[in-house]
Formats: sequence, C-alpha cells, structure tokens
Amino acid sequence: MDLQLAGRRTLVTGASRGIGLEIARTLALEGGSVAICAREEGPLSEAADQLRSKGATVFAESVDVTDEGELSAFVAAAAEALGGLDAVVANAGGSSGGALQDSTREQWRDTFELNVGHAAELIRAAIRYLAQSPSPAAVLISSISGTKPAPRAQYGVSKAGLIYLAAALARELSPQHIRVNAVSPGSILFPGGGWDSLRVGDPEGFQSFLDRDLPEGRLGTVEEVARVVAFLLSPVASWINGANIAVDGAQGRPSSAGW
Repeated sequence: MDLQLAGRRTLVTGASRGIGLEIARTLALEGGSVAICAREEGPLSEAADQLRSKGATVFAESVDVTDEGELSAFVAAAAEALGGLDAVVANAGGSSGGALQDSTREQWRDTFELNVGHAAELIRAAIRYLAQSPSPAAVLISSISGTKPAPRAQYGVSKAGLIYLAAALARELSPQHIRVNAVSPGSILFPGGGWDSLRVGDPEGFQSFLDRDLPEGRLGTVEEVARVVAFLLSPVASWINGANIAVDGAQGRPSSAGW
C-alpha cells in the first residue's frame, strides 16, 4: 500500500532518540521532509545527521517544548524552512516526581505541562499552516498508562489527558479538515531507554515483567510504533479521527512493579 507520504512535511517533537526519532526516520524513508526538536543539541544534531544520511530534508532546532514562545517560534521556523506543514507529532513527554507522597504539586503541574500543555500549544501554533495542507493531520503520543493504572499517577493522568485532547480537538478542528488522533505505546525497548536499563540492571525483574504482562514474551519496538503513526498521518487514514490506537501487544499492566 502506498501511504502517499512522499513530499509531506511533518514536525516531530522530542525526536532525538527513541520513538520520536524512529517516527521521523520512517517518514523520511517514505519520501517526506521533517522538522525535529529536542532539548539537547548534541543528540539532536546526531539525529539530524542520521536522517540527512538517508537523503531526507531535515530542519532541526533545540527547543524547550514547555516554553510557549520557543515552541511557537519553532513551528513557524519549521514551516518556513519546509515550505509549510502537513502534519505534526507531539512526541515529547515524561514525568516529574515519584509516588503521591513523594511528589509535589509543582511536579504534577510540570508533568501535565510537558505532556498535555506542549501538545495543545503545538497544534495551536500549527493550525494556520495545517489548514493550508490538502490532508492535514496530527498525532499525540500518549501511553497505555493513560488507560491502565500504574504508579506515578501524575504520568498516567497526563497521558489520559492526551487521549481526551485528541478526541476533543478532532471534533473542534474537523471543519478545517485537520485530523487528530492519539497513539498509546506499551512498553517499548530501545537502546538507552528506561526498559533497556531495567533489562541490563535487573534481568530477573525484567524477565518477570515479561512473563507476567507481555503475552508474547517481549517488549515492543520503536519501528512498530512509528509505522502506526505514519499510517495515521497519511491520507490513506482519511476517515480515522479522534481515535486512540494502543500499540502494546495486548500488554497487561504498564509497570514492572509487582502490584
């Protein structure tokens, strides 16, 4: 199937590694151009070089996505560099603080701002460009933690917020033909990621987690997530709007904690 992604211009936040980088790579290999951002300049520069080595047109800038001015300026600069935008992916995310009694209100606020706040601002800043595309789309990278409870409630609450945000914005922006969907990865293994650290540091605990909550006995890959995102961004998925797609291999609990 031809996803009709050749020539499409996509902005991806948090794209210096892991899922974000693989999304950008997948889109580039399909013939698209990409704008990527991340906080750290070194890894971002390496990611941009990797993509350019595949022949892709790449615009890259170091950005704090929780800074409204920085994020909006990056969207405008990316649109200028690429000649417009057809799609955006809100991939940057994370969590601050620990369990409820080990976290502060400020850490909850920071977690919400990083996940939900940046996604809302990204789409708000991109609307003027997306509305000029013949097939505009946005994908918000949520998590199965948004629907399957686990420790660090602030993370799950913010990811649940992303799922709701995608559905709400799908309704709001439909008159402008802008589709908005969410993708909820399960536990994804990639070099240097948190699950890779657990696999190396606690192999028995890691195996116990696989045996208990992963029916196929393995974690997912960044490629498996990126392919779903690419499909949702493509004109081929023209009638999918406001959906939340889990990419988790029927995973049970999203945490390795035995609770």
